[in-house]
Amino acid sequence: MRKGAKAAIVGSVFAVMVGGAGYGAFNIVNALNGDGTGGSGGGEPVAVKKSGPPSDSEVKDTTAQFFAAWEKGEAAAAAALTNNAEKAEPLLTSYAQAAHISGVKITPGSATGDTVPFTVQATVSYEGKSKPLSYKSSLTVVRGITTGKALVDWQPSVVHPELKSMDDTLVTGESAAPPIEAVDRNGKVLTKEKYPSLGPILDQLRATYGDKAGGTAGVELAIRHATPDTADTSLLTLAEGKAGKLPTTLDAGMQAAAEKAVQKYSKSSVVAVQPSTGEVLAVANHRDDGFNAAFLGERAPGSTMKIISAATLIDNGLTTANGPAPCPDEAVSESQTFHNLENMTPNNNATLSESFARSCNTAFVKFADEVQVDSLTNEAQDRFGLGRDNWKTGIPSFDGRVPASGGPDTAANLIGQGQVQMNPLNMASVTATAMTGTFRQPVIVPQSLDDRELARARGLSSSTVEQLRSMMNRTATSGTAAEVMSELSGRIGAKTGSAEVDGNARSDSWFTGYRNDTAAAAMVEDGGHGSDAAGPIVATVLQAGG
Repeated sequence: MRKGAKAAIVGSVFAVMVGGAGYGAFNIVNALNGDGTGGSGGGEPVAVKKSGPPSDSEVKDTTAQFFAAWEKGEAAAAAALTNNAEKAEPLLTSYAQAAHISGVKITPGSATGDTVPFTVQATVSYEGKSKPLSYKSSLTVVRGITTGKALVDWQPSVVHPELKSMDDTLVTGESAAPPIEAVDRNGKVLTKEKYPSLGPILDQLRATYGDKAGGTAGVELAIRHATPDTADTSLLTLAEGKAGKLPTTLDAGMQAAAEKAVQKYSKSSVVAVQPSTGEVLAVANHRDDGFNAAFLGERAPGSTMKIISAATLIDNGLTTANGPAPCPDEAVSESQTFHNLENMTPNNNATLSESFARSCNTAFVKFADEVQVDSLTNEAQDRFGLGRDNWKTGIPSFDGRVPASGGPDTAANLIGQGQVQMNPLNMASVTATAMTGTFRQPVIVPQSLDDRELARARGLSSSTVEQLRSMMNRTATSGTAAEVMSELSGRIGAKTGSAEVDGNARSDSWFTGYRNDTAAAAMVEDGGHGSDAAGPIVATVLQAGG
């Protein structure tokens, strides 16, 4: 239809509406706009697609329909009331079938806007064994993008608050591994209830060592995670298995301090190790997703990387702790300009020790043209044991990544940006190696438990160790880490760091340090400067180390 013809008809329609035939006119206008039924017999009017937040009545009605279908075990019907039926239906199906949950009764609480809390009471039954199940969760009602209908915003946590991933499922049956009674280095029992941050780690230890610890499997309701190498999360035990005792290297006192410290900052992680043995003394995460970022995280470590970079410069004969490392206002490498933190005073006569303690980026960037493309990579692998994907800590871990990157990434890698990726476990190990000169692969369960082969590396010369410790001590006593470390006595050292991550308004906060025979490192996503967030976490853990 020509534009002019359509306009003429619409004009006629308007005239009819004025004359009182509004209902028929409504049909014609909608047909012209493509929103009508298009039937030749003048069919029923099509409802206007709604927009804006769902009304209170829509929230109430949608919630009631969703709960009713869920209670009846009608997975497809319940899923159709969500905004992601493709993901919702398998999980709701597993709820009734694979998880053997029946007699579901859902009681909604008072809505807050479009969010409705609720309580679920049900029964889990398997091969003659039954137990009541009760928990609380919540859902949010949103406006469907394509339909305009009020729909449940699909999140796995709607079904159970412990469900995190879209592809996780619920199962009931014989446990995948016998239960364990994990104990710390002094025989104190470690439980999820007392140390919540250890939950995913204890699950992983059970999956790996349950059979070796001498226990027998029970019957339980559990979350089966879709992520590879992620252990089942037990939710309810129907029949007790026999727990086998599993020794760990953790220290209950330090673990408690680590748990408390990370609670102050969201998306924070910390690891403490014993440099003389490589044993992990504490590991804690504060995250909603249950991810063990302390062991598995892959983030740019910022200036904490300068520990490895300084060792690279020293071991390749480019400078020494007391040798030159000028700190200009800016430095250019491969046509890319690098800057220091705001308000840092340039010093063209600075030594490496001074530039390290002040965390001067340009001092390290200036060496980018002198180091080989693979110099930092070789130092990380051969001296610090990083980046070879061969650590066997006792649970899954990421061993760091320091690729041989050319172009401007050679300079960026030296200051912990570019292609370098680390986590707190890696940086605690780096600090331990810098302290002692010996790389001892971190472990969270004794090697004697399964005689696994641990990673090896050459370590550092006594001269390099002496220089690194001197620079880290200077950083902790008069440099960027001085305020954070001021309450700690004994032999101390530290390095601060902040890493810019694409798309984030604030940088990640990094801090690593040592005190006597304890080394610890922490990372807080979007935490700002190293001393702002990660620093206080590390200081708390080091203080607990005695």
